Amino acid sequence: MISITRATPIGFVGIGVMGRSMAGHLLAAGHPLTVFSRTKAKAAELLSRGARWAATPGEVAAASDAVISMVGFPADVEAIYLGAGGILEAAKPGTLVVDMTTSSPALAERIFEAALARGCASLDAPVSGGDIGAREARLSIMVGGERDAFDAASPLFALMGQAAYLGAAGSGQHTKMANQIAIASGMVGVCESLAYAKRAGLDPQAVLASIERGAAGSWSLSKLGPRMLAGDFAPGFYVKHFIKDMRIALDSARSMGLDTPGLRLAESLYERLAREWGEELGTQALYKLFADE
Repeated sequence: MISITRATPIGFVGIGVMGRSMAGHLLAAGHPLTVFSRTKAKAAELLSRGARWAATPGEVAAASDAVISMVGFPADVEAIYLGAGGILEAAKPGTLVVDMTTSSPALAERIFEAALARGCASLDAPVSGGDIGAREARLSIMVGGERDAFDAASPLFALMGQAAYLGAAGSGQHTKMANQIAIASGMVGVCESLAYAKRAGLDPQAVLASIERGAAGSWSLSKLGPRMLAGDFAPGFYVKHFIKDMRIALDSARSMGLDTPGLRLAESLYERLAREWGEELGTQALYKLFADE
């Protein structure tokens, strides 16, 4: 197992809304950084600060002792890790790979086994905190895999937020599903609450300031409520990615024989939002379905 120092070469695959900030924290800490994203322009700021560009995820892995990924969908995760010329095919034995995408627990287990066969260590480490948490290095990081791999990766996690070890491979993804289930129903409640305040003739801003200090308080209410009221629906976390997460959670719950009616309702509402307003908005855009226009 590698020992992470400031001289350890790190690879990062996926320079999106959150990945850009996460990779930036690693670079700022002094790590030699190699990056890949499907759109090179998204990495321009990191490249201007000294990061090295790689043409493929495999090239990232070949140049790195630890590789972190933050991509969009489980199909993307599968392709970059298990596909021809991918991360695990190119990685040197002893490489630590950390997928921080919210993805399928079953896929995380498959990647773990494939990494083990290559003499590498694998962690599934999805995050919560959105674009703000990524930018401010205050992400909640939920980690599954072997404990010694978690310990080895801890210096990297500390640069991006606060990590918790949850258990064997797939445990990080299962924990993230629990997180998304809690958020899904909560987002419906936040939208209904603010729409109710507006319909009642109240000042929604004053209502928000009042109720967020009490038992109704939540991250979604405090961080996304103001965006809703301001009509700011720019993505910190995309609708399309939240729908993906809810589908994974629904599939996982069904496989365990668990009924999740709140999650089913939230997923149906976000599907409607995507049809009527588009899937490239931020998750706070659910408010559009409730608010008076």
